[in-house]
Amino acid sequence: MQTNQKIEKLLSLADVKINGERPWDIQVKNEKLFDRVLAQGSLGFGEAYMDAWWESEQLDEMINKLLAADLDKKVQPWQFVFPYMKSKLVNLQKGKRAFNIGEKHYDIGNDLYSRMLGKRMVYTCGYWKEVANLDDAQDAKLDLVCKKIGLKAGDRVLDIGCGWGSFAKFAAEKYGASVVGITVSKEQLALAKKMCEGLPIELRLQDYRDVNEKFDHIVSLGMIEHVGHKNYRTYMKVVRKNLKGGGLFLLHTIAGNESSTGTNAWIDRYIFPDSMLPSAKQLTSAFESLFVMEDWHSFGAHYDETLMAWFQNFDKTWSEIKDKYSEKFYRMWKFYLLSCAGSFRCRKNQLWQIVLSPNGVKGGYESIR
Repeated sequence: MQTNQKIEKLLSLADVKINGERPWDIQVKNEKLFDRVLAQGSLGFGEAYMDAWWESEQLDEMINKLLAADLDKKVQPWQFVFPYMKSKLVNLQKGKRAFNIGEKHYDIGNDLYSRMLGKRMVYTCGYWKEVANLDDAQDAKLDLVCKKIGLKAGDRVLDIGCGWGSFAKFAAEKYGASVVGITVSKEQLALAKKMCEGLPIELRLQDYRDVNEKFDHIVSLGMIEHVGHKNYRTYMKVVRKNLKGGGLFLLHTIAGNESSTGTNAWIDRYIFPDSMLPSAKQLTSAFESLFVMEDWHSFGAHYDETLMAWFQNFDKTWSEIKDKYSEKFYRMWKFYLLSCAGSFRCRKNQLWQIVLSPNGVKGGYESIR
């Protein structure tokens, strides 16, 4: 069987056709695509899109269909076993390596992120339960976090992975809290300080392992994905050490349905180096004996809407920043946002907010939705 026939047979399992007429079908521009995909799997597939070897009018839906049919598991070249073995043997997020993600992803350009993310520059999943636009969804998510930890005026909060200070600013302005935010991104820190100027907020370029002080509450929104499976337990111990006995810890994270020690090869190379998504088993093992689990809220489907809104913002404003970037970067970023939207749509990826307490909330915790 020829290579193109093998690929066509695989795609038929996902109801995707080569050069078909439906918006999610794949339009092949270079016949070398078939050999590249069989040889390099998801990495070759993503790189071929960056090289304009193929197109799809509705890329997000195409990825949804491919992942729903488990095609990512059916094409796994042997050479990509090495990164997974490396992540098992080496602590990829240890010491100075913890700052790699800041330099390679979050530092690439505040001009890009300010156009893509919305008015508060929140780079985590919005909460779309009763809203219809991105900015309202992000406000709803930030308010949800504050309510879940019972935030009140005068509380001192640690924000691990504070980004551009969106939670810190919201918590200070809306709830009267004081916030310490830490990030590993120099560019995030510089802009966040400007955005939070005049508020009771302290922002630092700091690794979470170097924090040693007490807080009324701790939040971490979209940061543990960069911690690494070898450090989950250390991460939880650091949070426990810095959290007052009556406080709450809210963990907001993208997650996977299965325990893993690595990530998609294309995502690892081009978007989030050394990242990985924790599973429920990995998280519960990490906080066992350290915390009482008070609440576990799953709303991963909301990330599909968030990512599509980010892409629309990015695409709409691309002409304003394209002179700084390249057409290949545009295709890379488009593939990133839309493929991730597809992965959440088919529920391969999850989004959880978990509330933990050191000693259990007396009388029980009231879940907030």
